[in-house]
Amino acid sequence: MNPIRPLLRSAVFSRAAAGSTFRHVARRTLVTPTSPAQAKVSEVSVEQRVREDPGEFEEGHHVSGETAEGEEMFGFKLNPVATKTGGQAKSQGRPIYLDMQATTPMDPRVLDKMLPYLTEQYGNPHSRTHAYGWEAESGVDEARKHVATLVGANEKDIVFTSGATESNNMIIKGIAKFHQTKRRHLITTQTEHKCVLDSCRYLSTQGFEVTYLPVLPNGLISIDDLKAALRPDTSLVSIMAVNNEIGVIQPLKEISDTLKAWAKETKNPKPYFHTDAAQAVGKIPIDVEAMGIDAMSISGHKIYGPKGVGAAYVRRRPRVRLEPLIHGGGQERGLRSGTVPAPLVVGLGEACRIAFKEMELDHARIKSLSDRLINGINSQVEHIVRNGDPNGYPGCVNLSFAYVEGESLLMALKDIALSSGSACTSASLEPSYVLRALGAAEDMAHSSLRFGIGRFTTEAEIDLVVERIVSVVTRLRDMSPLWEMVQEGIDISKIEWSQH
Repeated sequence: MNPIRPLLRSAVFSRAAAGSTFRHVARRTLVTPTSPAQAKVSEVSVEQRVREDPGEFEEGHHVSGETAEGEEMFGFKLNPVATKTGGQAKSQGRPIYLDMQATTPMDPRVLDKMLPYLTEQYGNPHSRTHAYGWEAESGVDEARKHVATLVGANEKDIVFTSGATESNNMIIKGIAKFHQTKRRHLITTQTEHKCVLDSCRYLSTQGFEVTYLPVLPNGLISIDDLKAALRPDTSLVSIMAVNNEIGVIQPLKEISDTLKAWAKETKNPKPYFHTDAAQAVGKIPIDVEAMGIDAMSISGHKIYGPKGVGAAYVRRRPRVRLEPLIHGGGQERGLRSGTVPAPLVVGLGEACRIAFKEMELDHARIKSLSDRLINGINSQVEHIVRNGDPNGYPGCVNLSFAYVEGESLLMALKDIALSSGSACTSASLEPSYVLRALGAAEDMAHSSLRFGIGRFTTEAEIDLVVERIVSVVTRLRDMSPLWEMVQEGIDISKIEWSQH
């Protein structure tokens, strides 16, 4: 087989080194297809390979004997060294990434699995008359099995979509519209992702009634509130598994059991139970059968897979009936027409396979890093509040820093990729609606930061983040007149501020 021009892959790893110095190491490797079903990752660096066989690469790329830190090589910028000298932390180049709830870096193993379907096995998985279609279909079928295995589902219940937003829209609107003649009431919570809230608001404009459950100060729902909200015409209850801003884990099994008990007691049809599990799948154990989940939304790029692909679990027995949003060729059980993107789906499947195998190890490691972050900050800075249930998902840490403006805090931390809330709404200067639903004061909601810790986060990065947070918060508070009053022992909560 004639090898095609190799593709470049940038894999960035950080490792703690001896003493007080640590380094972000940028490693350039080559990914080449070795057979129709396998891609090979070469340990030879890009620079070395180009010198050996420059004809394989595009003309115009100059390769010098050494590449300086920060210099661009084939479109990639080398990550420079981050060092600690004299107790001062210095970070240069790209920021440390702690925004895993917004998106995760693709696991290199996922890219390796996808590559053949981008280069050689490029057939349409719905073409049943030739080998190209059969190869692609085989990859899609394998991926469907991996997704189903991860969530304890039957593979026939998995429907591939473009992501969790589409899955949420498809399930919520689809169930509501199918049952609109007799059951026009839905229940969700005030802290759902925007795509769930906006789907429900859209249905409200179509004559549906939606109940938005409040949450307790720790972010959990009240089962009593859920019971009180149920009605004979309730068709759907949609409650997310893990919150994307505060990491709270809702009691899915208890919610499902409540719906079953209510239906049995009242002799009414049981409402379907849907959960947005974009932040849960692959991070905490999810078993749709054991938890009594009827429909569920999954995102690929939240579990180290590719962007632009996700899945919906839609139970067939007993059947969840819904109206499709997209019509066409009838793919995916007629629920989601359109050509299934085999490379993306294969990547999602591989991400799920890895998550199923390594979830326990990932969780333990992320918990350790989370504790390191929280303890490191709390031991050096006072007046900090952790938002949400402390027993939530450890990879999502939401902290509010009193007497500090959130915008100033983010601006001063440009060397750390953080968020003040959901990636879909963090551009807004409004305080997080999730934190306000918890009862947080507006100033504390404004001063919150979300730390997203993941599979590739290192201890060295956490230590640098702690040092930077402590330094920046201390500096900003020193400039705050409110902080000066607090230091002088003045209870500012009792001050009556004049209104002009």
